[in-house]
Amino acid sequence: MEPVIIVLIILVVLVFIALIKTIQVIPQASAAIVERFGRYTRTLNAGLNIVVPFIDTIRNRIDLREQVVPFPPQPVITQDNLVVNIDTVIYYQVTDARAATYEVASYIQAIEQLTVTTLRNIIGGMDLERTLTSREEINAALRGVLDEATGKWGIRVNRVELKAIEPPTSIQDSMEKQMRADRDKRAAILQAEGVRQSEILRAEGEKQSQILRAEGEAKAAALRAEGEAQAVRTVFEAIHAGDPDQKLLSYQYLQMLPKIAEGDANKLWIVPSEIGDALKGLSGAMGNFGGLGGGSGGNSGASGSGVPAQERREKPSID
Repeated sequence: MEPVIIVLIILVVLVFIALIKTIQVIPQASAAIVERFGRYTRTLNAGLNIVVPFIDTIRNRIDLREQVVPFPPQPVITQDNLVVNIDTVIYYQVTDARAATYEVASYIQAIEQLTVTTLRNIIGGMDLERTLTSREEINAALRGVLDEATGKWGIRVNRVELKAIEPPTSIQDSMEKQMRADRDKRAAILQAEGVRQSEILRAEGEKQSQILRAEGEAKAAALRAEGEAQAVRTVFEAIHAGDPDQKLLSYQYLQMLPKIAEGDANKLWIVPSEIGDALKGLSGAMGNFGGLGGGSGGNSGASGSGVPAQERREKPSID
């Protein structure tokens, strides 16, 4: 009985192994290459697949998702004989699992070497300044060459990116000095422009303020002159309407004399010639009032002085 049990156990194990080899589950976005006696038979897609055990074998499982592969820095010589280190990143996707398995031994290594050689050809026709400022152009040219070469391998290159472009240390120092000088120059220019603009605005403001001030002063002077003219006109009309006589004018002259003599600095003052006429009129008026009071006393006083009263009034004393 024991040999029979051992044989049954062996058969069960073989059947279990056969079932495992027969049923193949392929994950989503993956593919598997099936070979029969070492020859390509078919490609297994995602899902449950049945193969012949011990006859069909799984050669390779390939991920069909987009892959990202960074390549180490590569020294590249520019047109002006400067060595720069360039880091590249490749975004690719396997579109044909059979071609990726049988057309090239290692498509990752093949893509890397093709990227390096193509990059050297492209950068060799550019100087350093153009290399630093033409990343999009380099990416497009590199992607075109890689996509054309890798198409027969069942691989599609979606994008190529230059991660870093590192020139020599001495060139970096020179570039930093040049950039610093350019920034200082632009800062000085901007500062000068700002000062110039502020001076222009200040001058325009002062000009406008002077114009407005002059216009205000002119209007004020015109209004002041108009007011003075109106006042003089009003006074003249009032005097003309009042019809003043010589007596009133003489009285006004006498009222103005104290105002003329006001002030400590007035050491010498001049009496206008019209004062004599005013005094004549005033003395005549007072003489008339005296004649009404007593004519004999006035005459005797005048005769006793020895100088006519009319002559004394015509010679007023000047202090």
